[in-house]
Amino acid sequence: MLIARTPGALPLPTADALACSAALCSRIVAEIDAAGGWIGFDRFMDFALYTPGMGYYAGGAHKFGAAGDFLTAPELSDVFAQALGAQVAQLLALGAPQIIEVGAGSGQLAADLLLELERRDRLPERYCILELSGELRARQHATLSTRVPQFLPLFRWLECLPEDFDGLVLANEVLDAMPVHLVVWNGEGIAERGVAVDSGQFTWRDRPAGGRLRERAQALAAACAIAPGYLSEISLLAPAWIAQWAAILRRGALLLIDYGFPRHEYYHPQRDAGTLMCHYRQHAHGEPFYLPGLQDITAHVDFTAIVEAGCEAGLELLGYSTQASFLFNCGLTEILARTPASEPLRYLPLASAVQKLISPAEMGELFKVIALGKGISEPLLGFANGDRSATL
Repeated sequence: MLIARTPGALPLPTADALACSAALCSRIVAEIDAAGGWIGFDRFMDFALYTPGMGYYAGGAHKFGAAGDFLTAPELSDVFAQALGAQVAQLLALGAPQIIEVGAGSGQLAADLLLELERRDRLPERYCILELSGELRARQHATLSTRVPQFLPLFRWLECLPEDFDGLVLANEVLDAMPVHLVVWNGEGIAERGVAVDSGQFTWRDRPAGGRLRERAQALAAACAIAPGYLSEISLLAPAWIAQWAAILRRGALLLIDYGFPRHEYYHPQRDAGTLMCHYRQHAHGEPFYLPGLQDITAHVDFTAIVEAGCEAGLELLGYSTQASFLFNCGLTEILARTPASEPLRYLPLASAVQKLISPAEMGELFKVIALGKGISEPLLGFANGDRSATL
């Protein structure tokens, strides 16, 4: 059994959870052995998050909300979905009236969003959820059965991308969980940082980068003046995923909400240790080898790479802004005003959630919203003010 590196005092997992993590570690070790003693970090991250039955997103651990490992915007308050509903309603009116939500988490966003769309008299004809995890599909179905049983006939679960689609593709905190490569720019060239095993522990080991990864790293070094010793992530998967949707989408939009930066900020000289982050029981830390399968592993999104991939594949950039700006454009102030301040038991928790959604110190500035589409000629209301497309 591999020895887990402990990043400080964290809550102890159960014996069953430890056994599941140990089984996954054995699986990863076998993969490393079969590959000659080394795998890229993207492979390690893929195993840790998506191994059927054992990976973080493919196992049975509670992930979302206060009782899980992290809070997402939909878990904070239904006010997020109510504001988002304004933009979704506009897009449904402009394109085919159907939605695909990618990685729907607990199902909370889908339930709240449909209630808001019903209020706006703009329910979709179909609401599809693209979800690879059987455990999460069951959890989503349970949430929807409890919260919005009247809408269950609208739902359909998908396990792969459709051949073609007209409508809205919605993804909240999906891109950040896509496996990334780790790259070190040093005086001797460009190295890919991968994973090996030494004395019963996973350990870092560098090898010369090659192929597309090396090409991307060389282009970044020239564009961003990256100095020797710089460590960061490069995602090859996320841009490829965007290009796939560009081929599938006939009319409609991708609406993506995630945390990250445009390229010139992502590869800033002061961000020389990358953006890799892990989440376990509401604790954030930087040790991806800690108990694989029991914690989330994420990297920030290079939104410039997302735009480049989409536009090269035939999509149009429809807007890019901070989450705070997007929510204000979608009527967040008016939504908050629906609850009277004279009713503090209702108003104060709502105001606290709104503060987290819009504060620069919380989600408001770090989280971005980006829209890419085809056949959408009308300006999108979520980007009416504060559109930062020029910064990309």
